[in-house]
Amino acid sequence: MAVKASWYASELRRELGLRNRLWARGRAHVESYGDPPVIVYAPEELRHGNFFDPAYAAITAHPEWLRRFDKIHAQGRALPKAEPESGPARRWRELDSSMSSDALLMNVFCTPGVAETPAVRRTLGADGKAPPVFGWKARVPLASGRSDRTEVDMRWGELLVEAKLTEGNFQTRAAAVVEAYRDFDAVFDRERLPRVELQVKRRREAAEFPEEYSQEHEEAALDSAGFTRPLSPWLAAVQPSPESGYAGYQPIRNVLAAQEHGCSFCVIHDARRPDLCEAWFEVMAAVKSADLRVRLKVLTWQELAALLPEELQNFLDRKYGIVQPGRDASPVGESLDGGAVGGSHKLE
Repeated sequence: MAVKASWYASELRRELGLRNRLWARGRAHVESYGDPPVIVYAPEELRHGNFFDPAYAAITAHPEWLRRFDKIHAQGRALPKAEPESGPARRWRELDSSMSSDALLMNVFCTPGVAETPAVRRTLGADGKAPPVFGWKARVPLASGRSDRTEVDMRWGELLVEAKLTEGNFQTRAAAVVEAYRDFDAVFDRERLPRVELQVKRRREAAEFPEEYSQEHEEAALDSAGFTRPLSPWLAAVQPSPESGYAGYQPIRNVLAAQEHGCSFCVIHDARRPDLCEAWFEVMAAVKSADLRVRLKVLTWQELAALLPEELQNFLDRKYGIVQPGRDASPVGESLDGGAVGGSHKLE
């Protein structure tokens, strides 16, 4: 499973990298230090290269949605600093990354008219008239009497959504962390959940994909530049030791959130990532309650695209290669086995 997940994720990242190198032409952006590089966009006066224009206009007019841009890119060391001529220094945000599933989620659901579309509401089982809430704090109770501090990607009425795109997996966590949830054993048959052996690391390494490290149980301590604070040399030198853990931490936590708040829960992933679908079904199969299981769902971005306005579909096709089932995505301009596409357009 791990090998398959790595291959599917890397192939999708490669395709999105090529698509965004084309899309970024004429839009303020930089390229990460990785190989191949990741495109990271900067806001301009009336647009943001990572967003569908009508969606971005709606976000800037909605203070609660705009607050999502406060979330700093967790691994800024993998990105170049803004050029001096680009204006005041700005710390990179997760939503700036072309690989961000949160940005994709907001591109879709912040576009005017999408949340009101009956077909979209029926497909997702959304109810009520309240607008979507992004980065909703579920506060899932722990056995200690405290609450989990992490977020759900979107709450829309009584629906919770976890959005996925190029993330390698649903994150893993030590057994002690997962089993600390108050209702863990009431909701799950722990013997049926996917298990892993974790190599305990004393520090996090830089990564270009911010959501590999988002929604964590504990927030990392950051220095003034937004980097993870280094630990003392003797701690960094400690050899890692194996520890029992669980795969699928994010859906486990979100199923617990759905149970706590009486909600349904849906994972939206790319059809080019069947590994994520398999991993989600492994977690779903361990849920004890039939009543809760029927409130758990899965949907692909491609299936959702069929219900969206034509202009938004065109944007999703060109930037992400996401098209409704039965259609071919637009060419990326060059074979995925080929070399680089175009040059870098630095921030201006």
